[in-house]
Amino acid sequence: MANSKLGISLLMSGLGIVGTSLLLGLFYAPSVSSNEWNAPEAYRIIFWHVPTAWTSFITFGMLFVGSIGWMWKRKEWAWELSGIAAELSLLYGLCVVISGPLWGMAEWGTPWDWGDVRLNTYAILSCLALYLVMSRKNQPDTPEFRDVFSGIGLFGFLLVPLTYFATIAWQVRHPAPIVGPTAEPNAVDPVILQIWLLSFLGFLILMAGQAILSSKIYSSEKRLGELQTIIDKKKEGDINGQ
Repeated sequence: MANSKLGISLLMSGLGIVGTSLLLGLFYAPSVSSNEWNAPEAYRIIFWHVPTAWTSFITFGMLFVGSIGWMWKRKEWAWELSGIAAELSLLYGLCVVISGPLWGMAEWGTPWDWGDVRLNTYAILSCLALYLVMSRKNQPDTPEFRDVFSGIGLFGFLLVPLTYFATIAWQVRHPAPIVGPTAEPNAVDPVILQIWLLSFLGFLILMAGQAILSSKIYSSEKRLGELQTIIDKKKEGDINGQ
């Protein structure tokens, strides 16, 4: 019960911070130059797009930890973590691949550029998360399946640094990184950066709440499965006893 309350508290707090940051992005963040941007007002979607992308990299990192924990130590917590991380990676991946094309249509005149490596590597990441979520729900829970699942999760994490550095090595349409070790100094307005970071903090808190509640759901499902097994065995014993 305590974990559920903590998860709900984090969930509500995260939603409040995210909502506040999005409002700040819409109404308080400074405008950008119309000489440098084709759709200067459409840029405000980045206060959703960029923080969810950063958060998705965190969730793919969680998937890596869970996958390697299962492959190496065969720990149940690692298997649970990999399942939760796959679901969260899919959620935040969808936030990115939906918001990005909306901005791309306004700024570039096209929602997607198949020649842009970063766009395509991130699309593969999102598809991989979708595959993991769907396969986990539709495949029997066997050690062999867990090994395959974890192996795919490890492969998916390798795409994270590739996605980050893709715009440095093969920049086509997607802007180069403006935050991080490869970013140019003063590449972003300080106010925009502050709102970005606030939004990122909100999404991190939101994601933590989601992870805690998902863990509670997984534990409840496992307990229900164990109880169902006991009931089935008892019924089978009663039938055989007759």
